[in-house]
Amino acid sequence: MKQMVLWMIFAFLSALFLSGCTQRVTIRALQPAEIDRAAMTKKVSVAYFENDEFSVSNKIETKLYETTIDDKSYFTVVSRKDFNEIITEQKLQSSGLIEVEKAVEVGNLIGAQAIVAGSVSNLSSRDSYYYEKRLRCADKKCEKMREYLVGCTKRDVHLSAEVRMIDIAQGDVIYAASVPASTAWTHCDDDTRFIPTVDAAGHMLADRIAESFIFKLTPHYVNMRVDLIDDPDTKYDDRQKKLLKFALEYIEQNRLDKAEELLTELVDATQQKSYVAFYNLGVVKEAQGVYGEAQNYYKRADTIAIEPVEEINQAHFRISDLIRKHKKAMEQLGQ
Repeated sequence: MKQMVLWMIFAFLSALFLSGCTQRVTIRALQPAEIDRAAMTKKVSVAYFENDEFSVSNKIETKLYETTIDDKSYFTVVSRKDFNEIITEQKLQSSGLIEVEKAVEVGNLIGAQAIVAGSVSNLSSRDSYYYEKRLRCADKKCEKMREYLVGCTKRDVHLSAEVRMIDIAQGDVIYAASVPASTAWTHCDDDTRFIPTVDAAGHMLADRIAESFIFKLTPHYVNMRVDLIDDPDTKYDDRQKKLLKFALEYIEQNRLDKAEELLTELVDATQQKSYVAFYNLGVVKEAQGVYGEAQNYYKRADTIAIEPVEEINQAHFRISDLIRKHKKAMEQLGQ
């Protein structure tokens, strides 16, 4: 029985060790904005929101100014000062719930393609109190332990905003949604954590609402971890093993050009019969953002492999999705 238990522990640790040995590379990929039509509307003005105690509209305007893709500003923000001057001159009622017709009228006068308007809910905050168990020594040698209780506080805070983005040219609403934000903080009498004031919490949540809204409007980069294949699929000679080993090391060091050179040599050295060489070349081209070439290499690897290979299967679906999303993101960027 003891030997069986030891064998099971050994098998578990071996599996854990082997699963942790897979080499991976981080690939940065451009993703399209969730709201396609909003992403195509880049000259924007932000109206003051109704009940905006925590400056959600100011935060949205600031983030519109700050949003960049590849170090280039994505939005052109029409000054709120211009917006307010038009409201005053035209004797229009300024409201977070500005009607579409009024938004179109103002937008045409200030040259905006879209106006963001909305209203903010009242902040809700609730404190609850509870106790947590702790242990401390019951004698000088600490041979016995004694339980005791400490008082703790939990603060739950919630804020939401109704946000609308109005298309000036079309005279309709591009996007409308309730954008919620909530969080909780805890503090116990014996720790150094702190609970922010309700006002500070409200501003933190307002910032999250602004970030969430802007995220839906803009293309963005994501990082993905992609597996490399480091185990030869055919009988490699010593030089071929070194080509694979050093190519993977160069990939991990982000020396992609050098890795491509070694893997190309490996393809030729194995007479184009190794799916490992083609697959890893595909990963290199994917990391370089050359998705068409990456897809071709993955197809070659798939053709050579007889049995299903998990990494190749994942690459097949991933690269098709990346090509589609990259095309959409470039359209949104106007390229």
